Amino acid sequence: MFRTRPLLSALVNYRQLLERNGLKFLCTMSEDARDQETAKLLKRPNEVNEDSAERATKRIKAEGEHNEDDKRYPKKKVVILLAYSGKGYYGMQRNPGNSQFRTIEDDLVTALVKSGCIPGNHGDDMRKMSFQRCARTDKGVSAAGQVVSLKLRLIEDIIEKINENLPPQIRVLGLKRVTQGFNSKNNCDARTYAYMLPTVAFSPKDYDTENIAAFRLETETLQKVNQLFALYKGTHNFHNFTSQKAPSDPSARRYITEMSCGEPFVRNNYEFAVITVRGQSFMLHQIRKMIGLVIAVIKGYAKEEVMERSWGQEKVDVPKAPGLGLVLERVHFDRYNKRFGGDGLHERLEWDREEEAIKAFKEAHIYPTIVETECEEGSMVSWMATLPIHDFEATVTGTQDNKDQKQENADEGNDSD
Repeated sequence: MFRTRPLLSALVNYRQLLERNGLKFLCTMSEDARDQETAKLLKRPNEVNEDSAERATKRIKAEGEHNEDDKRYPKKKVVILLAYSGKGYYGMQRNPGNSQFRTIEDDLVTALVKSGCIPGNHGDDMRKMSFQRCARTDKGVSAAGQVVSLKLRLIEDIIEKINENLPPQIRVLGLKRVTQGFNSKNNCDARTYAYMLPTVAFSPKDYDTENIAAFRLETETLQKVNQLFALYKGTHNFHNFTSQKAPSDPSARRYITEMSCGEPFVRNNYEFAVITVRGQSFMLHQIRKMIGLVIAVIKGYAKEEVMERSWGQEKVDVPKAPGLGLVLERVHFDRYNKRFGGDGLHERLEWDREEEAIKAFKEAHIYPTIVETECEEGSMVSWMATLPIHDFEATVTGTQDNKDQKQENADEGNDSD
């Protein structure tokens, strides 16, 4: 009481001073309001400290649990070897705010949180775990050798625990420690893609597509196909093989080191073949358009000279093959391996020991999906029926540009690279 009387006296004096100066601030306050103000002034310091201490205790407890996990399993920079079947997914890259368009990264991040590899708040902001992918695969595109880099807790049995929280069509096949500054996209020297297609795609344009199962690719045709694919090797201006890219844009120049079609094989009574292409990097739909143009030439809809013309300054109408058969086979880190692979601290980013697991995943989840979907839906045959509407002699008109752009938007495409 002895402490509160001087304080109350001061309040009374202050009120009288305000009234003498014509100010009614405290007078107009209700009794309840004055009581609240007085209570605040009279509140003991130890009560304030108790409230703050309670909030701080809760915060420290939550942080303590988080810090305990970090102390037990410190976060380390690693790369993860990832395989997935892209059917039913809207590409690899996560799209925050578009939960209805499920991506591979959505399921991967969820599994990382559930397995305890990353804190829950890292799932909301992937920058907190320094997440980076090697390649952004498009809608429906699969991968047998995708690599992502990130910081995570190296918990026990980490690969098994992550896979326990993933659907069967996504699997972590390997994990390796890397340098702190490693970035899977920037450190990647090259990417290898495969494209599995029914060989009827190389049939003459008057072939009866009602009898696809009977078609077999002739040796001479396969040789011609590979002669055309070989023309892509080297550096070319691929502005016609993507969307909204000007001929003068330096980023349209891409370096291709390998492109060929392998020997055909039979699945479900249909003959298929696999095209392999390796390049430094690829633009949106670039590979599908490279394959589409060769098919158009082989079938007789376009002349071979259109390939050379497509690398020039003019706009050329280049058809885009279906996305179903496209698979990211592997990514390459030659410079990183040369610099750090032999330092005694870091492993080379090669996956020889995982090769059997990669092959098994492709046989179980990727190839069957491509074959079954093609047999049921006939995406390649349906696309072949659109080739006559392309004008390979003239440059693309504004109408064709608009039509292509509408198709790009409908695809909800992420860059293949």
